[in-house]
Amino acid sequence: MKQSKGFNFSRAYSIAKKESRHLLRDPFTLTLALGLPIALLIFFGFAIDYDIKNIPIGVYNGDISTASRDLVDIFQSSGYFQTNPLPLSGDPLEKLDTEQEKAILIINPQFGRHLAGGKTESAQIVLDGADNLVSGIITEYLSGIEDSFNSRLKKQPPPPKINPQVRYLFNPELNSHWFFVPGLIAVINGLISILLTALTVAREWENGSMEMILATPVKPSEIILGKLAPYAILGIGSVLFVFLAARFIFHVPMNGSYLLLSFSTLAFIAATLAQGLLISVLTRQQQLAMQIAITTGLLPAFLLSGFIFPVQNMPIFFRYFTSILSVRWFMQILRAVFLRGSSFSDLKIPLAMLSLLTTLLVAGAIKGFKRDLEP
Repeated sequence: MKQSKGFNFSRAYSIAKKESRHLLRDPFTLTLALGLPIALLIFFGFAIDYDIKNIPIGVYNGDISTASRDLVDIFQSSGYFQTNPLPLSGDPLEKLDTEQEKAILIINPQFGRHLAGGKTESAQIVLDGADNLVSGIITEYLSGIEDSFNSRLKKQPPPPKINPQVRYLFNPELNSHWFFVPGLIAVINGLISILLTALTVAREWENGSMEMILATPVKPSEIILGKLAPYAILGIGSVLFVFLAARFIFHVPMNGSYLLLSFSTLAFIAATLAQGLLISVLTRQQQLAMQIAITTGLLPAFLLSGFIFPVQNMPIFFRYFTSILSVRWFMQILRAVFLRGSSFSDLKIPLAMLSLLTTLLVAGAIKGFKRDLEP
């Protein structure tokens, strides 16, 4: 049927109204959109913790002097390590082979005597390099252990010439929840938004109702807007719920503008919904649409968005490749707004990229509908 000229909001509203009624009759979709993000945020929020503590470290103390006991005590009292004495008769590295210890502290028999005589002495730390994340964190902790032990040896150390005063901005407690919970908001809501619309058009094709819609003088842009509007409202409600969970369960501070957060959330939700809709338009099969939605919405969000690995540390190809991921830009915005209190001008690049991705994805979905309307 020939399409009428110009965009007709009444037709778009009719499609949106129909889609809204379908949503209200579908408790599974409502639970997926509103309940699952909160459940996942709470689950992963408590499960993921970058502050690694109580690291098991075996102590092979061949000295048994006051100095060696002081060194072991500093490891134990730091709160980062759980010291476990090892028998002197066995192989100290055997515990690393069986993964019972993450590190081994080996103290030489002459450790205390050499220190008492004014000689320089060292203790050996052997790390389990198979787990490079934990071993890297242990290496960072060791500098603090060394400073504490040297201070205890000197009793009254001479005043330093330079006394640096370190102050951590935006996250003074170095609370890892403050850093990754905003990232979880982006990852979880991005995936849910893609899944929501990835099934909607494919379901219409499988049920045969899409032919009825296309038989009317409706424009592709009206279908797109009508399909996106109800899910956009649902997506915003989902973000609101997880925002409240982040504030009142994990106590993540909100230092930025609520207007900026609202605008960027709308741009992000539009981009992810358009991505799901494009998948649905191109596949026309619910099972295939869900598989592609999970593949494109989950793995890149976790691995390439900066949630786990910093984007700036990736090879140059992947640094540019991540630019097509809306979750990367929204995650950058969330962390900046929550912790730094950044303004519109500070985040103009991520906001521009979100707007560009939204435009391209919506245009791609409209073009996909045009092929159906005008074969």
